[in-house]
Amino acid sequence: MMMVKDRHKRLCTVTSTRADWGLLSSVCRALRESGDIEVSIIATNMHLIERYGNTYREIESDGFDIAYKVPTEVAGDTDEARALVMAKTIGGMAEAFAALRPDAVLLLGDRYEMLAVASAASVMHIPIIHIAGGEVTVGALDDSFRHAITKLSSLHLTATEPYRHRVIQMGETPESVVNTGAIGVWNAFNTPLMSAEELSASIDFDVNSHPLALATYHPATNDDIAPASRLADFLAALDAFPEMRIVITAPNNDAGGESLLAMLEEYAHRQPERVRLVRSLGMVRYQSMLRYADIVIGNSSSGIVEVPSAGIPTVNIGIRQQGRLAAPSVIHCGDSTSEIAAAIKCGLSDEMKKLAARRENPYFKENTCAIMVNAIEDFMKSLPISPKQFYDLK
Repeated sequence: MMMVKDRHKRLCTVTSTRADWGLLSSVCRALRESGDIEVSIIATNMHLIERYGNTYREIESDGFDIAYKVPTEVAGDTDEARALVMAKTIGGMAEAFAALRPDAVLLLGDRYEMLAVASAASVMHIPIIHIAGGEVTVGALDDSFRHAITKLSSLHLTATEPYRHRVIQMGETPESVVNTGAIGVWNAFNTPLMSAEELSASIDFDVNSHPLALATYHPATNDDIAPASRLADFLAALDAFPEMRIVITAPNNDAGGESLLAMLEEYAHRQPERVRLVRSLGMVRYQSMLRYADIVIGNSSSGIVEVPSAGIPTVNIGIRQQGRLAAPSVIHCGDSTSEIAAAIKCGLSDEMKKLAARRENPYFKENTCAIMVNAIEDFMKSLPISPKQFYDLK
């Protein structure tokens, strides 16, 4: 009798923003090249919204076919709108998972739509592999979403050892929690970068003129002050440095993000020689920008996790990232114009530049991508798995 070879296990990677795809792409590529796992991509949320750049095209330009698109756009820029997005995401993911029949789902992070993805997969008995659990960000609702996703997941790939211990503290068995280091840091050292001329042409903005800042400002969804008011103070602080040229990346579509995008468009329009707003840089252009920028300013997680390995200072504003481990090159400041301006002045100082050049980073670990791929492959080989048990600390 002819033996039928077992089919490869099927892994669905779900991506909803330019940021998570920039991190997931290298892992998906390595898994695909290993040949043991069938990797399919589901794109949703911001990837499919034109005003955020239709960034699903970045997935395709990276050489991946998108197996399923789950549109979730709704009208409005409110908390209610985000809840409706979650509802649409659950329904769309149920259809996608039913069509693709994955053996497991890979997702990253802490956003509201990722909690919806994890909820759909959990109800459909599809094991979840979660990247970047155990972290704390007091200033955003994402903090709760991240921990909820942890409890729905079966394999946890954390960015540091303290984060690994925190996931175990949440009742996950130690064998299911792997400290891999942060994949964004691995990308920083393993991405072929663009020349200054190529990057300048790509964004129609000269990156050879200094000082040069890379800025990103997202809504802090646990803040009592309106995001637009916070952004106004931020932009006023940038104007305290008229000689500084600035590349700004668009905010995400958390509640309040639409108002920020409109303000940034108007700000860039008024100063085309000094400011360039880019909807999405993508991983290669973003990592290339870090080669030429003198400082990163804003409240994005990348400023804390990835930028220290680029050897430049970060000014981290407000409460959004409060609670994350941070390198010595990260300058934390309040939200007022004077506090932000003082932090930028510190970041541009020779002393801080020398400190940042040491590239100290708690998120760095050798061979992060390989550790992730090996853990995922071992997990896929172990399927099907038994129901999770709560792990009590001794």
